[in-house]
Amino acid sequence: MINLDELNQFVRAEIVPLEQRFLQDGFGAVLPAVEHVRTMVQQRGWWCPPMPVNLGGMGMPLTEFAHVSEALGRTPIGHVCFNVQAPDIGNMELLHGHGSTAHHADWLAPLAAGRTRSCFAMTEPEFAGSNPVHMATLARDTGDHYEITGHKWFTSAADGAAFAIVMAVTNPDAAPHLRASQIIVPMDAPGMTIVRNIKVMGEPGEGWASHAELLLDRVKVPKTNRIGAEGAGFTLAQERLGPGRIHHCMRWIGICERAYALMCERAATRALAPGRMLGEKQSVQHAIADSRAEISAARLLVLDAAEKIEKRGQREARIEIGMIKYFVAGVLQRVLDRAIQVHGALGVTDDTPLSYWYRHERAARIYDGADEVHKNVVARHELRKFGLDVRSEA
Repeated sequence: MINLDELNQFVRAEIVPLEQRFLQDGFGAVLPAVEHVRTMVQQRGWWCPPMPVNLGGMGMPLTEFAHVSEALGRTPIGHVCFNVQAPDIGNMELLHGHGSTAHHADWLAPLAAGRTRSCFAMTEPEFAGSNPVHMATLARDTGDHYEITGHKWFTSAADGAAFAIVMAVTNPDAAPHLRASQIIVPMDAPGMTIVRNIKVMGEPGEGWASHAELLLDRVKVPKTNRIGAEGAGFTLAQERLGPGRIHHCMRWIGICERAYALMCERAATRALAPGRMLGEKQSVQHAIADSRAEISAARLLVLDAAEKIEKRGQREARIEIGMIKYFVAGVLQRVLDRAIQVHGALGVTDDTPLSYWYRHERAARIYDGADEVHKNVVARHELRKFGLDVRSEA
């Protein structure tokens, strides 16, 4: 258990002061300071809270970690200081739940200890990311090995990662949801190439804070590197997504709370004229009121989904998981936009974290399935209650 007041104080005192170096000079410049904070976190016993104690974590339930994720989300580098950053935490949970004994020793243990980083390679530039069963990366069975050839992009944190978990087609003739498998591929394997760190609204990023394009040219890995059964890649991806969605959404709420606090502080202290403060404007008051209501509503929705996942499992909570994805992503974008507007020109500079979040978190409405896909799923589920079975878009 982590005392949230103590945690929030730690974030403000030890992590927030590192933001300006990160925002101005990039992740590499702040990495030594981040490593120092990570040591402090380990000494406090707060390391990697969702992971089991035998892996150096705290064994924290999802509903408890949700609050921790919100606290860490108040700064762009909060999660990486606690070794719960995406995509590593999702890969840890995947390997812990479905990896072999060898996977645990070779890949999970160093990852959980913070000695290595990882990435997850699924999306391909030639195919719509909203249809995760449609991909061309092929893992050809050569006996004891797979030979993998394909093209991936938006592989977050590939720069500096030790390994990738690659989604690749292993059964081309199987049903769509049974064609792909997930396979561990070392980043230094012959034939694995990072083409570039993709610029996101002009910023390529570096290290963990980046999104790469990858080429795999006949990369050979042992078949023992496959996670789970052959053809189970899509099922594993869906299982990885449930807790991951809680992590992301509560991180987004943490961003919202920080943006909201900055907005309120600006409104209360920015003088438009002698004796006239920005916060006296009704439009600014409405922006504050709308943001407060939306953030509070989003938090309750996410915590409800987390509780349902814990009590009834991901399948029973799939509609709630879909709802929080698009609802919280929308709240995030609106709150950031209002905060930037209240800050005026300052809001579009890197003197605050607002512009960084606005650049990078706009993708919240796109990744893990575009908002429109999740809205369709929720609407169809609801319409079935009234006798209409909508099978496809007209």
